[in-house]
Amino acid sequence: MTTSLTPVRGMNDVLPEDAPAWQRLERIARETLSEYGYRELRLPLLERTELFKRSIGEHTDIVEKEMYSFEDRGGESVTLRPEATAGVVRACISNGLLHNQRQKLWCQGPMFRYERPQKGRYRQFHQIDAEAIGFSGPDVDAELILISARIFRRLGIAGLSLNLNTLGTPESRRGYRALLTNYFRQHADALDEDSRRRLEGNPLRILDSKNPAMREVLAGAPLITDHLDAESAGHFAALRAHLDAAGVTYALNPRLVRGLDYYSRTVFEWVTTDLGSQDAVCSGGRYDGLVAQLGGEPTPAIGWALGQERIVELMQLQQRDVDAMAPAVYLLLAGAAAEQNGIALAERLRDELPGHGIETNCGGGSIKSQMKRADRSGALFALILGDDELARGVVAIRELRGDGAQHEVPLTGVAAELGRRLGAARESR
Repeated sequence: MTTSLTPVRGMNDVLPEDAPAWQRLERIARETLSEYGYRELRLPLLERTELFKRSIGEHTDIVEKEMYSFEDRGGESVTLRPEATAGVVRACISNGLLHNQRQKLWCQGPMFRYERPQKGRYRQFHQIDAEAIGFSGPDVDAELILISARIFRRLGIAGLSLNLNTLGTPESRRGYRALLTNYFRQHADALDEDSRRRLEGNPLRILDSKNPAMREVLAGAPLITDHLDAESAGHFAALRAHLDAAGVTYALNPRLVRGLDYYSRTVFEWVTTDLGSQDAVCSGGRYDGLVAQLGGEPTPAIGWALGQERIVELMQLQQRDVDAMAPAVYLLLAGAAAEQNGIALAERLRDELPGHGIETNCGGGSIKSQMKRADRSGALFALILGDDELARGVVAIRELRGDGAQHEVPLTGVAAELGRRLGAARESR
């Protein structure tokens, strides 16, 4: 007996009934980012492993535990991208996009991390990513946050909260890191295994721990906002002023550090209480040193990544209306002559009614069985063309979502009649 094939664990299919929500999210994100002047960049799935070691940091869980890395046939270590920012910066450097230029870019697609699959956390997941490279002021920080807020409003998603913090410059953070390391060494017995491992390599990541047993020791740790340099404090105050002026509500969260080494100054997360422990749906911040770290000239930058699976789940949980991919018209065909001419009729209707789905019954079947298919398709109207109707030069139109009335119209005028009815149906919604 042949064993049936199943998907790789943590890598899920997006089924047709879920696709409309994905398409709506991607369309609204694309339109919104374009309105703000952000241009699409398409990146490869595979990058050199060294890119992520240099950008994300060797003491992060991603690099230490989660990357899908392997040697290709040429002996080079390559990695399925675990996040997009490093690839965006690499693309800008290798394609000369930062020579006396600033870039506002976005991309989307799958990312890969080998971790324990759970609700809202998968080994293949999808992100929409926005990046502004070459901008140093807090105005672009505010702009990126406002873009994400507008996307959520257009999707109709409720109940999101914005957490905001600043990590300061690398110079000021070095002093804070020393304080933090000293504090956690004094409380080493209260640290879990992951935190003890991070203590020497990246103590700020300990603040990101979700272990409830460490809540007390984390609460007593020194705050980074008490150890900022003047420039970072001024930048953060100006960002908050921009958000206040735009009416964006936020919570200051001095424990928010983000998980990747390249962040500096502004960091933020949009979170929800509707998805359990995986509460972040959009996260980002500044990475002013990353371009130089990857071989470019010193260049300020900021970006965010939006988790598509989590946003789609929120849309479904909150029952946000999503236009289904239903055709406007389903064409039923009965008889050899009708079947032969029906394909041409459908093509003519697609020419004359652009933007409206016209689905043709394929595979034959009785009128009764075809009508069941038409109803299941979600179409607004059924067109019925049999050999008798064809001989008389007419076609029957039946309402599928109204009173079920059926009328015959001339074949020469069917496009105009359908156009009128579809327009009236659209206005009545």
